[in-house]
Amino acid sequence: MTQTRRDFIKRAAALSAASYVSMNLPIDKSNIAKAEEGVAWHRGSCRLCGVGCRVELGVKDGTPIGLRGVSESRTNFGYVCMKGMHFWKCMRHPDRLTKPLYREKKTDKFKEISWEQALDIAATKFAEAHKAGGGKAVAYYGSGQALTEETYFFQKVMRGGLQSNNVEGNPRLCMASAVGGYLTSFGADEPIGGYSDIEKAHCFFIIGSNTAEAHPVLFRRIMRRKLDNPNDVKVINVDPRVSQTSRIADKHLQFKPGTDLALLNGMANVIIQEKLYDEGFVTTYTSFKKGKGEESNFDEYAAQVAKYTPEMVAKTCGDAFTADDVREVARWFATSKGTLSLWTMGLNQRKQGVWANNLMHNLHILTGQLMKDGADSLSLTGQPNACGGVREGGGLCHILPGHRPIEVEKLRNQVETAWGVPAGRIPEKPGMHTMAMFSAVNEGAIKAIWINCTSPVQSLPNCTLYNKGMDREDVFIVCTDIFHTLTTKKANLVLPTAFHFEKTGVYGCTERRSQLTRKAIDSPGDARPEVWIIREWAKKLAEKMNDPVITQCIKPFEGLEEGYALPKAIWDEYSQKLTANRDNDLRGATYKVLEQMADGVQWPAPTEEYALTGGTVKKFVKGRDPMADSESKNDLPYQFYGPAHPDRKLWIWQREQADPEEIPDAEYPFYLSTGRIIDHWHTMSMTGRVPELLRANPYAYVEVNPKDAAKLGIKPGDMVEVKSRRGVNLLPAKVYEGPIEGMVFVYWHDQHEDRMINKVTKDAYDPGSKEPEFKICAVQVKRVSGPQALTPYIAN
Repeated sequence: MTQTRRDFIKRAAALSAASYVSMNLPIDKSNIAKAEEGVAWHRGSCRLCGVGCRVELGVKDGTPIGLRGVSESRTNFGYVCMKGMHFWKCMRHPDRLTKPLYREKKTDKFKEISWEQALDIAATKFAEAHKAGGGKAVAYYGSGQALTEETYFFQKVMRGGLQSNNVEGNPRLCMASAVGGYLTSFGADEPIGGYSDIEKAHCFFIIGSNTAEAHPVLFRRIMRRKLDNPNDVKVINVDPRVSQTSRIADKHLQFKPGTDLALLNGMANVIIQEKLYDEGFVTTYTSFKKGKGEESNFDEYAAQVAKYTPEMVAKTCGDAFTADDVREVARWFATSKGTLSLWTMGLNQRKQGVWANNLMHNLHILTGQLMKDGADSLSLTGQPNACGGVREGGGLCHILPGHRPIEVEKLRNQVETAWGVPAGRIPEKPGMHTMAMFSAVNEGAIKAIWINCTSPVQSLPNCTLYNKGMDREDVFIVCTDIFHTLTTKKANLVLPTAFHFEKTGVYGCTERRSQLTRKAIDSPGDARPEVWIIREWAKKLAEKMNDPVITQCIKPFEGLEEGYALPKAIWDEYSQKLTANRDNDLRGATYKVLEQMADGVQWPAPTEEYALTGGTVKKFVKGRDPMADSESKNDLPYQFYGPAHPDRKLWIWQREQADPEEIPDAEYPFYLSTGRIIDHWHTMSMTGRVPELLRANPYAYVEVNPKDAAKLGIKPGDMVEVKSRRGVNLLPAKVYEGPIEGMVFVYWHDQHEDRMINKVTKDAYDPGSKEPEFKICAVQVKRVSGPQALTPYIAN
C-alpha cells in the first residue's frame, strides 16, 4: 500500500483525534481557576501500557477528581490517551474489593473475614503445601502491572524463604521473546536507545505492532515526526492486518501470518547484495552465530540469506506485495540517516519469537543502524512495569534481581549474601515457566499458588484447559486484586489491595526508565498495599514453618509504615545492593532523586549526581554511558559490555523461516490473530468499569476480510462462529479490509464466555523464551445468524 502526501495528511489528521487527548481547547480560564480551588495535584506514572506517560492525579478533600498529563515530561509532553485519562475512575468504583474474602471450597460462597484470619489461612495453606512437596509445590504468579517493590519482595520471600523458584508473571506471555532476542543479539536485555530517537529518526520500521491503538501517545510522537517531515521521513508498516497504524505508512507490507521471518531475511539479502551494509561496523563490532551459538562468519550468513530472494519472499508471504517492495523497504531501512524499528506482540507471541527478534536486530547490526541518534531496535513493552519489576527485578522463574541468570552459582550467592540468607538457600535450577506452572496446577503438583494483579483464567492461551486445574479443590489459590475478575472467581482467598496512587512505588517503562508514584489518597475500606500484605503473611509463615530464614527475609522491613517508608526500604535494598555494577545499575535512582525528576531516570545510573542528569540515553556509548566508560577494554567508541556475550560483541544470527505450530488446512482453513483495541486494556477488568470506554467498545467482534465475507455470506453485524481445535467463540462480524484474505482478527479484552477468544488460541510456545504463540492458529469461520442484541460482561 502506498499513499500520496495529501492522503497521508488527511488520514493522520483524522487519526490524531482518536490517538491522544489533552489538546488546547478554547475554554474560559476563569472557570478552570474556580474548578481547581482546593485541588492538589500529585505526580506519578500512568497505570496502563509500557510507555510510562507522566500524569498528575487531582485530589480534593481526599477524593480523586481527575487526571492530567505532565506537560514538562519528555515522555508524553502532557498528552494522555483515553484509557490513561479515565483510569482514575477505578479508584472509588463501587465494585472495588474492600474486605478479605474466603471460602474453604470453591463451590462455597465467599464470606468476609478479618486480615488476621486471612493472613493466617494463607500462611497455613502455603506451609502445608511446602511440607507436602517442598518448594516445587508452591508458586507465585505476578504481573507487569505490579510495582517493582511488590515483585521484588514477593520473590524474595518465595526464593529465600520458601526455597522456590516457581516465580513467574504475565510478562512471560508478552515480553519473554523480546528478552531472549536482546540477550542473544546484544548480550544484554532491553533497548540500547529510547523514545528520544523518535524525533531524530528518518525511517520508522513498525512490524507486528498496532502502535496507534496499543501505545497511542508514543504513536502521536511518531505521527508528529512524519507530519513535520512528510518527504524526509519514511514509515514502513509490516503486518498481516491493515490497522490504524498503517494509515500513516508510506508503505504497508501485508503477509500471511508467520511468514515475516522470510521477509526479514529477504531484506538482509538485498542489503548484502546491494552492498548497503556498514562494513566497518560489522567488522569491528560483530560476531556471527548459527544453531545454538556455534561460530559462523559473514560469508556463511550471506549464503544463508541468499536463498531469500525478493521474488521468493513475495511468494512465501502470500503475494500481497511485490519483489520490488522488498527491495525498496530494504533500501529505505539501510540508507536512512537513522532507522528506528518498533514492535510488540506480533513478533513476540510466536513459536519463533526469539528468532523473529534476532532477525529484527540482525538488520540493525548489519546496517549500523544502532548507536547513532535516531536509530534503535526498540521493542515496545505491553505493561507499565514488565521491564522494571519483572525483567530487572527478578520476576521470572529463570532470573534473579539485577538481570542475574539463576543457574550461575556466583550470582545466586550474591543475592543470598544481600538477603542475609545461607548460601545454597536459593535453588540452583529455574522454576516452572508460566505454561509449565499452570500445567502443574492442572495436575495438582502445585498445591498453593498466589496470583497477584493479573487474571490468567482469561489471559492464558487455550485457557479452558488450564482453567480446569484452577477448579481443583486440592489446589489453594490466593488472589490479590482491586476488583473481582474471572480468576478471583476460582480463588479460595481474595485479598483487597491498594490501587495506583493509593500506595508508593516504582515502575520501569520501555526505555529503561524508572519512575516513582507516591501515595496520594487512602484506599477504600480495608484494602492494603501488597508490600504490607507480603510482610504480614511472611511473619505468620515463619512461625508456622518454624523457619528463622523467612524471618531474616523480612527483618529489614519490620515496623515500617507501609505508605512510604516500607516501599522505600524495599527499593533501597534492591537498587543499592542488587543492581550495583550490574548493567541495570540503579544506585543513583533513589526515591530522593526520583521525586525530583519529571520523567524519572534511565539506567544505568550508578550515582545520584549522574541520575539527576536523567541517566543514560544510549547504552554502550563511551562518553554517554558510565558503564561503557568504566568497562572500556579498548579505545573503540562503543563498548558492548552485555554479560551474556563474553566476546563483548553484537551477534548476527542465522535463522530460517519456519511455520507456526498450527497453519490452516482443509478442516480449519483460516488464520486467527488477536490484539488490543484503543479503548480497552488487557482483560478489561479496569477499563470495562469506565462508562466512557465501555460505551465506545462494549464487546469484542471478529474482523473478516470483505472477500472472505462474500464467500461465506457474512454481512456486518452477523453472528459468526470462530472455532479451533480447542474452543469456540460466537462474535458479531465487522467486515473490514484489515485482515489479509484468509485471516480473521479478534480483540482479546472481552470477558464474556461466548466471546473470550483465548478459549480458541494455541498454547504452543517458543522453546527458548517459553512465550506462547497467541498470534497464530487455525480456525473455522461460519455465519450462524443475523445481528443480535449483545451486552457487555464484567466479572463481579
